Amino acid sequence: MSLKLGAHVDQEDPLAEAADRGADLVQFFLGNPQDYKAPKLAYADGEEALRERSAAAGVDLYVHAPYRLNVANTNNRIRIPSRKLLQQTLDKSAEIGVKGVIVHGGHVGDEDDPEAGFDNWRKCIERAELPVPLLIENTAGGENAMARQLERIERLWEAVQASGNDRLENVGFCLDTCHFHAAGEELATVVEKVLAITGRIDLIHANGSRDEFGSGADRHANFADGHIDPADIVAVVKAAGAPVVVETPNADHGQKTDIDYLRSHLG
Repeated sequence: MSLKLGAHVDQEDPLAEAADRGADLVQFFLGNPQDYKAPKLAYADGEEALRERSAAAGVDLYVHAPYRLNVANTNNRIRIPSRKLLQQTLDKSAEIGVKGVIVHGGHVGDEDDPEAGFDNWRKCIERAELPVPLLIENTAGGENAMARQLERIERLWEAVQASGNDRLENVGFCLDTCHFHAAGEELATVVEKVLAITGRIDLIHANGSRDEFGSGADRHANFADGHIDPADIVAVVKAAGAPVVVETPNADHGQKTDIDYLRSHLG
């Protein structure tokens, strides 16, 4: 199986980071993932240079949207800046020529009706311009999360499809192994179940988990150190047949070790 494998890397020089890991693709942020500031490319030579050099090197680029972004939230002071930042991230990513922008499904408040969050997603996609694919990622915890368990993902996907956006083909799914493990979803059957809901898996976040099954904790671990059998991660990647981003710790070249493990077990 020939799939592109890579890692989440520092944003200053993603191509150098790709070479260091022997990666076919890289994922990175456009600025601080914990604030609402407009996205800014850290690569010193600019958007055009990164686009041309990544293409010449055969390295695909992905951008992860800021963690603070939450388009599902019922609080206008969170939702409205989140929509604006998401669009800015999509637009900036298009200048770089990325293969996709990954965004978390978000959540509503503990006292809120989750249907409000799903409808906010519908409105977001309805109004969004999608110059590059937007890949919605499942999340690990939160009782009122939009994309934690499969039944919530199904409702979210229905809302997205109801948006009527004329570029719905540019809304896809990113499957995170650690997050589904933490959410209490069995990895052995999760690809089949996600495909039954979405019809597509566009990207895999292949991560071990520091914590046990159903913990709700979003704490990634290297394959050899976590509570997920590495063979189960390989099985998910094989079943999905999608490009892979490793988001594991990189101490002692841990990401390269995990990428090499996948490459040697994918045949």
